[in-house]
Amino acid sequence: MNDKEETNRSRATRPTSAEFKDFMGSRWAPHEDIEVTRIAAAPYAARRRERLSALFPGELIVVPAGNLKVRSNDTDYRFRPTTDFTYLTGLGIDHEPGAILVMQPREGEGHEATLYLIPPVGPGHEGFYSDARSGEFWIGRRPSLADFTAMTGIATKPLSDLPPIRLAAHPRKKVRVALAEMRFVKDEYEVQQLRDAVDATIAGFERVVGVLPRAIAHKRGERVVEATFDGHAREEGNAVGYETIAASGPHATTLHWISNTGQVREGDLLLLDAGVEVESLYTADITRTFPVDGTFSPAQRRVYEVVLEAADAAFAAAKPGVRFLDVHFAAMAVIERRLTEWGIVPEADDPESKLYRRWMVHGTSHHLGLDVHDCSEAKAELYREGILEPGMVFTIEPGLYFQEGDLVAPEELRGIGIRIEDDVLVTEDGVENLSAALPRDPDAIEEWMRRLRR
Repeated sequence: MNDKEETNRSRATRPTSAEFKDFMGSRWAPHEDIEVTRIAAAPYAARRRERLSALFPGELIVVPAGNLKVRSNDTDYRFRPTTDFTYLTGLGIDHEPGAILVMQPREGEGHEATLYLIPPVGPGHEGFYSDARSGEFWIGRRPSLADFTAMTGIATKPLSDLPPIRLAAHPRKKVRVALAEMRFVKDEYEVQQLRDAVDATIAGFERVVGVLPRAIAHKRGERVVEATFDGHAREEGNAVGYETIAASGPHATTLHWISNTGQVREGDLLLLDAGVEVESLYTADITRTFPVDGTFSPAQRRVYEVVLEAADAAFAAAKPGVRFLDVHFAAMAVIERRLTEWGIVPEADDPESKLYRRWMVHGTSHHLGLDVHDCSEAKAELYREGILEPGMVFTIEPGLYFQEGDLVAPEELRGIGIRIEDDVLVTEDGVENLSAALPRDPDAIEEWMRRLRR
């Protein structure tokens, strides 16, 4: 018996008599049949498997969904399948801990796909009430293996039937890289899922503006903002796609501020970087920086307008045939020019020093999809140096961050952090701003806030 089993046994004892087992296993109403239909992602996932099969002829491909992860003692984190598994099966939300997709090469060409799953443990089996991870007494009714076949179009077998697999012998790393590169260009299903995620995220931002008076009154107002958006994400989707950044005042100059323990004060800016992950597991990633009291101060507006100009330059540069990295360079040219005009950037001995990056240290863009930083395992020459194609979805998110302790920055700018982030789709002749319904212009933001706070 391992330590966890011993802990559980000491915490709660269960009768083991035959009479108890017979009683627990009897007189349960039969499950009513539920209508199961093919999921919308199924035909797209099938085509993705075909593309992957063509890249690895004759090679065994194994893609696990992953397992439950312990959060504390005998409680688990909410399960999210691996991105590769979701991409190749179409299964989102909490399907399916322990599952493994096996693509066995056929004689001749192609692969035969099989989903190996833990069968549901319902009434009549001891695990129904004794297994807290898979017993339906604990976790509710789960789809049967036949249900999964009906949903995905993939043959299914019990996980216990999984044949011995020499994982070291199959190209796991190469498969991950290949899948990351396949995900650069989104199909029509993926684009619609991202549109839905963006729309839900915009609605979440609107709810945040409505609770600003309560956030101001609370000792940890950033948590009010975070809880409002995260609750909205659970109501309208699966969850947030990443930890929400709700950074008020000087906290906005900390790029990954997720503690969200600070106050929200009138006169400060609130930087909200957040995204709803829909049930298919595609996520948005949007940032807006807006004045808590609804009006930008002159110094805040001055910085904001430079960031907006940089973002607009990136939008203008983004079109099919352009290098992904050139979008970043377009934004950085604005940042460098404006900060130099302000007299902030010191003269450099080496022109490649790029001293202006002190106030904008991150990249302007990253791909977006099932992961908030999608396609990250792709080869660098296809990511940073890659050429934009119709169907790609990525962010444009320049910023300026003047930390409180930055003695190089003018005093009136210290403590101001601003980022503007939109999600864009490459079209045949340019890009479409998927998050355009959320105001970006400072005057439009002030009007948007007045309307929402009436």
